[in-house]
Amino acid sequence: MQPLFIASFKRTISASALSLGLALGVTGCATNSIFINYPSQLASIKQGLNSASPLTQMDKLTSQISSNDGLLYAQEAGRVAQVAGDFSNSKKYYQQAMLAYNAFDDKAKISASELGATASSLVLNDNAIPYRGPGFERIMLHQYQALNYLFSGDYQGALVEVRRSNELQSSEQARYEQSQKSVQAMANGTIDAEVNKLGQAAGSVTSSFLNAYSYYTTGVLHEVLGEPNDAFIDYRKAAQITPDNHYLKQDLVRLAKQLGMPQYAEFKQRWGEAILPKAGEGQVILLVERGFVPEKQALTVPFTIHGNWQTLSLATYGPSGSAVQATQVHGLGQMLTTQAIANIDGLAITALKEDLPASLMRQVARIYAKSEMTYQIENSGRQGNNAANIGSIAMQIFNVVTEQADRRSWLTLPKQAQIARRYLSPGKYALQLDQAPEATVDVASGKTTLVWAIDTGNFTRVYSIMI
Repeated sequence: MQPLFIASFKRTISASALSLGLALGVTGCATNSIFINYPSQLASIKQGLNSASPLTQMDKLTSQISSNDGLLYAQEAGRVAQVAGDFSNSKKYYQQAMLAYNAFDDKAKISASELGATASSLVLNDNAIPYRGPGFERIMLHQYQALNYLFSGDYQGALVEVRRSNELQSSEQARYEQSQKSVQAMANGTIDAEVNKLGQAAGSVTSSFLNAYSYYTTGVLHEVLGEPNDAFIDYRKAAQITPDNHYLKQDLVRLAKQLGMPQYAEFKQRWGEAILPKAGEGQVILLVERGFVPEKQALTVPFTIHGNWQTLSLATYGPSGSAVQATQVHGLGQMLTTQAIANIDGLAITALKEDLPASLMRQVARIYAKSEMTYQIENSGRQGNNAANIGSIAMQIFNVVTEQADRRSWLTLPKQAQIARRYLSPGKYALQLDQAPEATVDVASGKTTLVWAIDTGNFTRVYSIMI
């Protein structure tokens, strides 16, 4: 009997290994995220951004751009290069991410590897599915590419990208609404509690597709490049999303007066007289980014089907931590205080909440598939196959181990974006943000100096351009 037992055991293990081997074979390099959560993979990259040598580990990102998660790694690589001031390479990596998004848009092309990855997700977890970022990441990708063009001196290229960013705010919303027609939420007390928690954590953010920071950046570029009417439209959209920002209100009053718009009287009554530059003055516009978006956590819910253990593992967000403080700007005359234009962490949390119904549908299908695999092996065990009993236990362990939450997201994005604006006499100014080292900025009559500051915790990098 022993040879028969060993042969049966080998067949059981071989079948499990074959399923696992096929699953891993179609996912390629994406296996990193299947068994190693993505935030831990990015930990050293983020540490590098918070140091004087942010580019030392770029190979970890660029070597993965050809993998199934290449879109995500391209976004991360572009952002790391951008924070370091390497706008040329950042542009290249962002372009690769855009090409990946375009490939997802081409629904007529469904490759065998994509079908295999979807099938693998039923055996393993959602990390087997090639990464297609949430809509707000794609919108910010074009916004950041616009800043790459701008700081490289290509103003028309910058305008093309910001217009694409604006278009995406509408198209991504429509795509999301269409996708929701085919999914239904699964009634579950734990899941419902998570949905409510995510809603509270997102604060005032009600849609991940409406980004006031992107609209404001678009408005600034339109204005400084001679398109004030388009700038007014973008500022107004930003103000509808972030209505309490003082600088946005002043922008609307000022442009309404300069353009002779009928809204000027209403805006003046609500927000005060427009602040206009004096003769010979230039202006400084500050875009300040602080911190990093939070990392996704795992919510695991164990339960049994047919008496066998299964787990459901979903991504969620933990407590948001301390609030981001306004930035005190020294060196531009009287101290200037920034105001938040967008909470990127709120966009990320809302995006996860929006994806939850589709994620639950995949979970239900995966749990059923795993349960059936275990149940079939267990039935063999009831027929006297001892190897099948061992295989059943092995499958239960396999199911628990492989059920990993999909914690992938663009982790080098900032937690919050802030803005400020001031008119100044021409000259050189020693700009200081909070206690960061000073940075020299130039102001010229009738010109705009755009200052982009990126605070990663221990380091604040400041880039400026006069337009």
